[in-house]
Amino acid sequence: MSDPLALLPLAIAAGGGRIGAHGSDRADDFEAQQLVAAGLTLLQRSAPLVRALSGKRSALLLPTSPAFLTALAASDGRGAVLINPLAAPAEIAFQCHDANVGALFTISSFVPRLPPHLPAVLLDESPRSARVLVDGRSYDVDLGAHHGLSIEGERDVDGRDEEAVIVYTSAMRGTPLGAVLTHRNLLANARATIEAMEIVSTDHVFAILPYAHLFGLTVTGSAPLIAGARVTTMERFNPVKAVEQLASGVTVITGVPAVYRAMLTAIERRDVRFEDTVLRLCVCGGAVLPIELQHRWADATGIELREGYGLTEAGPVCLFNRPSAPNTRGTLGVQFPGVDVAIFPPADYERNVAPNVEVEPLPDGETGEICVRGSNVSPGYLHAAHGLPRRGEWLYTGDEGVRDDEGRVTFLGLLKPMFTRNGFNVYPREIERVVGAMPGVTKVVCTAIPDPAKENDILLRVNGDVSEADVKRWCEQRLSVYKQPSVVEVLGR
Repeated sequence: MSDPLALLPLAIAAGGGRIGAHGSDRADDFEAQQLVAAGLTLLQRSAPLVRALSGKRSALLLPTSPAFLTALAASDGRGAVLINPLAAPAEIAFQCHDANVGALFTISSFVPRLPPHLPAVLLDESPRSARVLVDGRSYDVDLGAHHGLSIEGERDVDGRDEEAVIVYTSAMRGTPLGAVLTHRNLLANARATIEAMEIVSTDHVFAILPYAHLFGLTVTGSAPLIAGARVTTMERFNPVKAVEQLASGVTVITGVPAVYRAMLTAIERRDVRFEDTVLRLCVCGGAVLPIELQHRWADATGIELREGYGLTEAGPVCLFNRPSAPNTRGTLGVQFPGVDVAIFPPADYERNVAPNVEVEPLPDGETGEICVRGSNVSPGYLHAAHGLPRRGEWLYTGDEGVRDDEGRVTFLGLLKPMFTRNGFNVYPREIERVVGAMPGVTKVVCTAIPDPAKENDILLRVNGDVSEADVKRWCEQRLSVYKQPSVVEVLGR
């Protein structure tokens, strides 16, 4: 039998970390081991759930919370589809169908968005109890009497080459693809995060990013808990409350540029001082970090805002400005432990393929496409017809950059057809496909509107016999919150 610590949930449980929700007393923190044990107990005590999951995957539609670990453990080593809490009903239904999901772990307030007849597990009272909804019947499962886990194994064992999670991304062609991340991928990146960010058991990490996003799950969930640290989650980001939390012993925070900009506004308005805090590391990723925001954050807090870089298909982190070296503002930093990064001639994103000839990495100082390889890189998307844009071992990221002679990479722009909004990827072709299916629409063009607070807003130019209100209502029913158009221009037929 392979080492149990080769499975992500069991490796997290063995780390000895604790996790609690924002606003609760520290006494309400849970041991990660307790949460994982609750998930395994759920499977042991719910035959209807086991039958529903037989031969199928699970799905997690949950806010960033301790319950996420219980759901991950209850997935029992099968691939768990991580669904963004902001997803629309149509997106949830598509992902569950495409990934052959047998049961979905969620909370009561999300139930109205679920596909009808799909078995669901409500974790509102996790880890004390769960409610299983199958075939129109409800089963309450007591999880409070579960026993702690006793796990023996090698702490640095390689993860299994089996599905751990599936994350839908890369809608460059119009339809999102499910990127498969194995236990090996996620454990490699989590351990690299511990090393690069110097996370230790005395750290207190503030988790405000969605765990459905690998940036949140790996950097503010898996890594600190494996290191034995404490994690505090925030289900819905509130900049004022987030700033207050920073003064309560938080040592590490991770966010996207929009999060830091919102917190900075709260800091400046309230004249918050950071002289007496233990905050030591502020990490930013998910979207381009304006250098002026780095300057303002450092001036306001006295702490450098260190930029990193990654993508879902790489587990996700590939580059980072490490705290062991001076922060080089305006760069993505150097390659992550265990990750090779090079600059290659760009791939062809119209055909979604890497160059069809053997090519060598470009010399330092030359502009090209950022490419990565390592144990963190996904084996591919769910369906074999959709391969990763790669050449040999190298994954082509769709991002343009340049590397200097000290290994620091600077982001120069996007080669793939997408942009970011509040740290989330937006693919124009996906929005054009969804709106183009609306009765009366003959043509749709989706473009970005630069916005300093959100990175970008969304503009739709629509031809057809429809109204602006009709288009917005159509989008609300079928697209995530962050994909909703800010401006709709109806141009007639």
